[in-house]
Amino acid sequence: MTGWTGPGSAAATTGCLAMFPGQGSQRPGMARHLLDTYPLARQLFARADEILGLPLARICVSGNAQELGRTEITQPAIAATSLAVWEVLRSAGYRPAAAAGHSLGEYPALVAAGVLSLESALHLVRLRGALMGEVAREVPGAMAAVLGLPAAEVRAACGSAEGLGLGLVQVANYNEPLQTVISGHAYAVEVAGKAALAAGADQVVPLDVGAPFHCSLMAPVVEEFTEALAAHAFADPVLPVISSVSGSWIRSGEEARELLRRQLTGPVRWVEVLHTAARHPVDTYTEIGPGRVLSGLARRTLAQARTRSTGDPRRLTALHAEVTPHRRQEPVAS
Repeated sequence: MTGWTGPGSAAATTGCLAMFPGQGSQRPGMARHLLDTYPLARQLFARADEILGLPLARICVSGNAQELGRTEITQPAIAATSLAVWEVLRSAGYRPAAAAGHSLGEYPALVAAGVLSLESALHLVRLRGALMGEVAREVPGAMAAVLGLPAAEVRAACGSAEGLGLGLVQVANYNEPLQTVISGHAYAVEVAGKAALAAGADQVVPLDVGAPFHCSLMAPVVEEFTEALAAHAFADPVLPVISSVSGSWIRSGEEARELLRRQLTGPVRWVEVLHTAARHPVDTYTEIGPGRVLSGLARRTLAQARTRSTGDPRRLTALHAEVTPHRRQEPVAS
């Protein structure tokens, strides 16, 4: 894999991983500064609203937490916001070495890499959110983050809960070396969390999510989603992209399609994603979209990581200024 080069500062060239956030990064007003400041962001949201027949621009500016918290709305809203940030930065000259997305974030990452069109990505994330919402309504599921315990011991805690016949609980996210998310039947998740605390975990934090993501409880919707994936075109990547399912490079469009299918029931291997990027080599990790979750995960996983985020006006304005060629200071002749 060779990095891309492009105009702008070091943040815009071969040493940067573009990271696209997943569900949980949403917040009311998350696209207000984008739509107020950047015509390209307004154009992208107008296209997204037309493609889906949803008022995403309004929701991402003035929607409340309850409206944004509906999984079938959350997922296209985050994807559209992230892609608006990407379009603003890309048009200014931002050229990362590679891209990756955390769970839902893999869809905008694939758009950035030229694998999916905007239209395909938005249709797929809307269906993905709706199908996950169906599971949530039918299954008393839950997710929780286990902090301060190695992943192997978290898996053992899940095994002990399942061994008691309490239901299904599995690792959903390997977020950082000492942060692992578990997912499954609500009571089994609760018992596994208590087992993790008994094993030495610092804390177990229930997550406010719309469904038990990334575990076998999602299996009933895999067939329908697989059919939807087959209906969309997948091109080979033109920008190196790392899968959050495998933690390694996506080599072809067909591989990307299969990985998105596996993503529904498989864990997010974000620690592996970051280590794969670091070997690229990448030394700067830029979060493209709302929130700062991925920036924190990168700092706590890779000691030498430099991180940037774009989820607020000040940080986005600063990065936009850095990557815009005509704003660079030219050398002064002596």
